[in-house]
Amino acid sequence: MVKYKSRQLDEVFSAISDPTRRAILEKLAAKECTVSELAEPFDMSLPAITKHLNILEHAGLLKRKKDGRIRHCRLIARPMKDAIAWMEEYRIFWEGQLDSLQMFLKKNP
Repeated sequence: MVKYKSRQLDEVFSAISDPTRRAILEKLAAKECTVSELAEPFDMSLPAITKHLNILEHAGLLKRKKDGRIRHCRLIARPMKDAIAWMEEYRIFWEGQLDSLQMFLKKNP
């Protein structure tokens, strides 16, 4: 079993647990955006969006770059890949458990 940094996984799962942050990541997956572009579809203040961006940045899922007065954001996918790899190990485990259950049920109708 691969060892993962528990704190980093906790931060990634916490960050993606919120629908607003998932929508932000989805938009960033398509292209780099400014903070204003990311805030546009949401009915919340710019400081509220900034709090969401801070959480995503702290989890390592986005990077901000300042260009004058404009802040650009881009997706950093690596932490999500680590989370997916962690979940994949458990998917394999549970599929094995379900296969065993299926074999048992076939033998014991």
